[in-house]
Amino acid sequence: MRALHIAATGMAAQQMRVETISNNLSNMSTTGYNARRAEFSDLHYQQYARAGTVSAANGAVLPTGIQLGLGVRPSAVSMTVQQGSVSETGGDLDLAIEGRGYLEVTLPSGQAAYTRDGGLKRTGDGLIVTSDGYPVSPEIVIPEDARSISINGAGEVYAYFQTGTPAQLLGQFTLAGFANPKGLEALGSNLFAETEASGPALQSTAGEDGLGTLRQGYLEDSSVDAVREITELIEAQRGYELNAKVISAADQMLGATTQVR
Repeated sequence: MRALHIAATGMAAQQMRVETISNNLSNMSTTGYNARRAEFSDLHYQQYARAGTVSAANGAVLPTGIQLGLGVRPSAVSMTVQQGSVSETGGDLDLAIEGRGYLEVTLPSGQAAYTRDGGLKRTGDGLIVTSDGYPVSPEIVIPEDARSISINGAGEVYAYFQTGTPAQLLGQFTLAGFANPKGLEALGSNLFAETEASGPALQSTAGEDGLGTLRQGYLEDSSVDAVREITELIEAQRGYELNAKVISAADQMLGATTQVR
């Protein structure tokens, strides 16, 4: 009774779909989060009669044959790369990336990671870091006596001191672009790591080489569409129930077989 195993793969697929949707909904308020989509492929087929073979009955060529599918398998959980809406915060270290690109940060291991979460902070020493304390690359330190800072669209960071003192350029943030952003490895904490699938990070100035610009005082919202997620959740739930009904029907058929005398 292959239907039992086929329906089981369908239930497992819908379960993964629900888990992906639940992760999207739980990150509705995560800064710079891109929604994920579960993708599936059909399993291999058993060939009972191959299309194009000659029928033994009359010598005619079979136009379609008999191919029995054996279920479904997960093929990918793909990130939907799209710009989220931008909300004003007024924070002098809040940066929204308008367009392509990621900020580079340095992990404690020395490994580079990448993020679109521009909710930056400063340490007691004035170093600009992420919310988890990872320094942004290139490292920029805000002087202790700076009254305010300004960050332009190209990522240049200026510090302002006493009235009449000219602004001081502290450094410039760069952005990293990837040939295939969907191939990045998610590390959690809004961080991604480079992989062979993503291609190497291509560092450039904001606003150049197809990269976006920076906007101070704003943050990028999550790109999750709650209405779409709820719709897909209902579809996944109904798909799970239908596969469960197939298992129930197959069980009844097996029961009928065992009762034959």
